[in-house]
Amino acid sequence: MSPWGIAAIIAKEPTSLEEEINEIRRRGSNRDLDSASEFEMSDIFYFCRRGVESIMDDEVTKRFSAEELESWNLLTRSNYNFQHISLRLTVLWGLGVVIRYGFLLPLRVTLAFTGVGLLVVLTSIIGFLPNGRMKNFLSEQVHLMCYRICVRALTAIITYHDSENKPKNGGICVANHTSPIDVIILASDGCYAMVGQIHGGLMGVIQKSMVKACPHIWFERSEVKDRHLVAKRLSDHVEDTTKLPILIFPEGTCINNTSVMMFKKGSFEIGSTVYPVAIKYDPRFGDAFWNSSQFGMVNYLLRMMSSWAIVCSVWYLPPMTREEGEDAVQFASRVKAAIARQGGLVDLLWDGGLKRGKVKDTFKEEQQKLYSKILCNLNTHICLPS
Repeated sequence: MSPWGIAAIIAKEPTSLEEEINEIRRRGSNRDLDSASEFEMSDIFYFCRRGVESIMDDEVTKRFSAEELESWNLLTRSNYNFQHISLRLTVLWGLGVVIRYGFLLPLRVTLAFTGVGLLVVLTSIIGFLPNGRMKNFLSEQVHLMCYRICVRALTAIITYHDSENKPKNGGICVANHTSPIDVIILASDGCYAMVGQIHGGLMGVIQKSMVKACPHIWFERSEVKDRHLVAKRLSDHVEDTTKLPILIFPEGTCINNTSVMMFKKGSFEIGSTVYPVAIKYDPRFGDAFWNSSQFGMVNYLLRMMSSWAIVCSVWYLPPMTREEGEDAVQFASRVKAAIARQGGLVDLLWDGGLKRGKVKDTFKEEQQKLYSKILCNLNTHICLPS
């Protein structure tokens, strides 16, 4: 490839499709291109270059795999070539295995079973009490106690910032999503009403016991896709200021804590006060990201409990409401930007659904429409997303 071609791929000037197509045509033709609207073979070089750029600097799919570390943390999951580094590090790794699996893991598993067992038993008992202030008080204390035991099971070291902005009743707490343990990280510092799909097995038992003591919002599988039903259930909940704030992760999937991806607009259409929360993990002691396509829940939790520790910071941001003339999508983007800015994360426009799905045809059609406008000699100036 020529030096000009390499520079063109590396340099990313904020130019429009029309400007770049015209520049390519000028380099290969002496005609008056401003008036030319027919297709030219040289036009394909623009789309080829954009494709190569997307492959070389893919800012989406790398968000769905574990973050790369600058130095080794003595865990084979972050470096499989540990035995080739040095004898001293190999010995330290061996001692770490003995400590983590021989001492820390059994202790943490015991604490986890204790926390979950107490949560199921105590919330079931509280469920027999009549609704009132006493039941709400006991429910909050039990939830806090059990979640804090579960946090100890992960040896989580959490730093909470700006606690004066903690979510209040009748509001919606939204946070970036890295792992299922995000829930206990936040719930160990305050009580929330959870939202989710009804499961079977052990998870189903936990959900049924929890909802007896606290008005969590669980949906049947057939109800999850009914946006109007979900919105109504959420709206009815936030209108009652005696109920706990709802905890929602609008990304809808786990991202590797290097960025924040598109927030689904559903929770921002309700019109309630939104309390943004930014969560940032330190992967040097243990990577909290859950790659659900690679590890099951049990395997993932065992990896967390066999790490050195889970270290993270939580920032409670000032409450936000929809501004006049602002729609749900714009409001969601503004909240997402605030969370990304506070957590030191990259603010991406892409949908986290790309983790399991393909790019929507509408994205391809958008580029086709832009190019067709140039061929039709329309005076448009629409910039491509960088």
